Amino acid sequence: MALPKVLSLREHDSEDSERRTRIGQKTKDDKTQESPETTPIVRYRGVKKSFGDVEVLKGIDLDMMPGEKVAVIGPSGSGKTTLARLLMTLERPSAGIIEVEGEPLYHKRVGARLVPADERHIARMRSKIGMVFQHFNLFPHRTILQNVTEAPIHVKKMPRLEAEEKAREMLEKVGLIEHIDKYPEQLSGGQKQRVAIARALVMEPKIMLFDEPTSALDPELVGEVLAVIKEIAEKGDMAMMLITHEMQFAREVADRVLFTDGGNIVEQGTPEEIFEHPKSERLQAFLARFLGGVGGGGQ
Repeated sequence: MALPKVLSLREHDSEDSERRTRIGQKTKDDKTQESPETTPIVRYRGVKKSFGDVEVLKGIDLDMMPGEKVAVIGPSGSGKTTLARLLMTLERPSAGIIEVEGEPLYHKRVGARLVPADERHIARMRSKIGMVFQHFNLFPHRTILQNVTEAPIHVKKMPRLEAEEKAREMLEKVGLIEHIDKYPEQLSGGQKQRVAIARALVMEPKIMLFDEPTSALDPELVGEVLAVIKEIAEKGDMAMMLITHEMQFAREVADRVLFTDGGNIVEQGTPEEIFEHPKSERLQAFLARFLGGVGGGGQ
């Protein structure tokens, strides 16, 4: 898929100003200069994504603030996973702009224009983001310690001893320090997912993405993984996007909850607003159906 067209900075800034009031966040008056505390760490502006003739995202506007925990819920095929995959650079947007720390993710500023970025730029931006997937994707022939140190050594060029020290720290955090010399096949599914979380954390990302991290687990293992994520959310200062079908988890962990449907953000608000006082009929129907025992994954 080709990158979006080259934009002039004036065109981009104009579009950004027009959308600013539609992002669901309390924003300052445009005349107020943004500080690091009030500047979004992530911005989606008019982001669209199509797979063939199917438009999965239909013009998303979204801001995430530094340290904010945002849960994304919605039915299968609503676009919630695609939202995270675009930010992780696993998919490219069909249109629109994504910014990380005020810098375009898929574009570079050249004079008065935004032009498609090269892979070096994208790789540098990607280093700020970590992601935990539904499936663990651990190297079966490497120990747990080796799995966690692989990326910092080969991607960040970290000295091996430093990488191992940080890996032990993260494995301690997820409760697996005693398993560092084991291989993935010797661990339960919940333990493997906790290794995957440690592997993402050791890269020290500023933004963490969780794509339904418990959907591949047996029911009795879900709680241990959610407890680890909840502790990270409570004690860490990273921004987090949590794509989940665990409604109680979203209620307890998130600062804000987004409900997506049909490629749009239909409703967003605090957990109390979303779960106790849903406004749209679509969200009301989803919650009644979902909390009644009907689940879903999705794109």
